[in-house]
Amino acid sequence: MSILVTGARGAVARGLVSLLAARGVPHRLASREPDTPETVRCDLGDPATFAGALAGVRSVFLYAEASAADAFVKEAVTAGVEHVVLLSSSSVLAPGAAENPLAASHLAVEEALLASPLHTTLLRPGSFASNALGWAWSLKSGRPVHLPHPGAHCDPVHEADLAEAAFAVLTDPALGGRAYHLTGPHSLTFATQLAILGRVLGSPIPFEAVTAEQWKAEVGAYMSGAYADALLDYWAASDGLPVETTDAVEQLTGHPARSFETWCRDHAEAFRSQGAQAVSGAVRAAP
Repeated sequence: MSILVTGARGAVARGLVSLLAARGVPHRLASREPDTPETVRCDLGDPATFAGALAGVRSVFLYAEASAADAFVKEAVTAGVEHVVLLSSSSVLAPGAAENPLAASHLAVEEALLASPLHTTLLRPGSFASNALGWAWSLKSGRPVHLPHPGAHCDPVHEADLAEAAFAVLTDPALGGRAYHLTGPHSLTFATQLAILGRVLGSPIPFEAVTAEQWKAEVGAYMSGAYADALLDYWAASDGLPVETTDAVEQLTGHPARSFETWCRDHAEAFRSQGAQAVSGAVRAAP
């Protein structure tokens, strides 16, 4: 009854694999670019890689890649897969999600799974706390962090909580077959997040409010204009307005969601180490 963990190089998948291994749960790692002998190749955009990865699998932890979602679902059914846990996004809950670059791919994969006979569990996190890694370059270069909406709120969730939530629904049949909106414990502005990070690092972090056009010019090398516009629209809509938080993490893991301060302490070296790299283009934002 093996579990296939796709996107094995991702932070949530790595945390999930550690939990599965620690508890002796049979599992198989899969990645578009395998980097260990134990990892099979499964490019979620290439149907030719699906059959081998899914052979003998009964449950799947799936990242949301829409380009070949229908083919993946068909192959999973053929292989005898019974349960799929999708790492989706709470952006699918917003009006007009199908046309929103932040939500469209997640929604398409959700719809493909829900239209199939597969038992499907949807994990819908809000903003990843790890988005803060995008500030690391500014901190280490000594320049202020540029923010188009310093007062925009989000619900930063720790990747370890997402891994524990995935483990719970994969190993407890009573929890599957539902959708979970997963958030951190607090709605925080970007300015507040920087203040928390500064306290953890022991030094205030300066920031500078910039125009939308300035910010788009800065991120244009690694972020499409449509995606950047969608982020700016979301931030503008949540500027000064707290976002909804939930207790879904606690429901699934048995403990309250980890705070953003905890995430900062867990990742402090990423902001201090000269060798660390900012995660460009890794923004995960959702209503």
